[in-house]
Amino acid sequence: MGAEVVVEGLTKSFGKQAIWRDVTLTLPPGEVSVMLGPSGTGKSVFLKSIIGLLKPDRGRCVVNGVDIVTCSEHQLYQVRKLFGVLFQDGALFGSMNLYDNVAFPLREHTKKSETEIRRIVFEKLELTGLQGAEKKLPGEISGGMRKRAGLARALVLDPEIILCDEPDSGLDPVRTAYLSQLLIDLNAQIDATILIVTHNINVARTVPDNLGMLFRRELIMFGPREVLLTSNEPVVEQFLNGRRIGPIGMSEEKDEATAAAEAAHAAAGHADGSPDEDVRGIVPQLQPTPGLPERTAVRRRKDRVMRILHSLPRAAQEGIIESLTPEERRRYNVHPHLLARSGGRHTAPPDPGTPPPDQPSRPTPYPRPRTGSGEAG
Repeated sequence: MGAEVVVEGLTKSFGKQAIWRDVTLTLPPGEVSVMLGPSGTGKSVFLKSIIGLLKPDRGRCVVNGVDIVTCSEHQLYQVRKLFGVLFQDGALFGSMNLYDNVAFPLREHTKKSETEIRRIVFEKLELTGLQGAEKKLPGEISGGMRKRAGLARALVLDPEIILCDEPDSGLDPVRTAYLSQLLIDLNAQIDATILIVTHNINVARTVPDNLGMLFRRELIMFGPREVLLTSNEPVVEQFLNGRRIGPIGMSEEKDEATAAAEAAHAAAGHADGSPDEDVRGIVPQLQPTPGLPERTAVRRRKDRVMRILHSLPRAAQEGIIESLTPEERRRYNVHPHLLARSGGRHTAPPDPGTPPPDQPSRPTPYPRPRTGSGEAG
């Protein structure tokens, strides 16, 4: 299973410009997580900070027992071997063909023979659907193929943690869907911990096990997908619905007068150019391609959700129970009519034969959002 990443009180600034502060969360091992946020909220900075490419001002980021914020350069070098990173543009060497690009980390960081390197490279090219393209240069292939080549290179050292910085950037919806499916299939096969940084709403709603959102220099929320997709937190609702009305503005957070005026305008029945339908709710999660193993992450996540179900708002409880399959309702001994009779507090623990899964140490599913002086740059 992939490694757990524990982040506590992480804070980062560039000079006097605060990017985000006191970020605390746990990336559960072997699960897919997504970090959301409007442009300019420091999502990519967060990703680079947890791998040690940028040094936070304070806080901890513990991977396999090593705090990468305070560890030695040698320890950091060893911990980085656990990571595979897919950068926005693929970060391929333009003068190398795809084979040599994918082989590069093996030649740099291992003493494997060229025969062994060849086996591994072709294995990863096949895994990412690039078999037959190994002789092509990055400039000769599409953006989607470059992303997949970047992912193949990120996989050659068999990482326990895969970081993806806006993998959908520059891709059309069809290629984004293929890449999303590829990440889910990878998780099913190797059970790696995956963190995707994005502002793509469809990716956020259908791919991850866990969702987080950065806004106003803070981590607004982080938790299982069922919790955020049913959240009544205004920033989360606005973002997931792509609405103009809400706390998120064009360049920074809105002042109270502007937000109140927009709300009054909307209440009067005036259109704001946003979708009319509220899409809040638990949509089906992307499943592995038929023939691949089931994702064990799904069971672990749902066990966590059912343990905290009684503490969630009533609308969230109802949405979560409605999303369960009949088999899952039997497993957790949850029945909608009992929920109604008990005032929204009926839930049972997983069946006795189920070992207790790991549970993130933070955050509370519905934390009160903290206010900031402006949106992070």
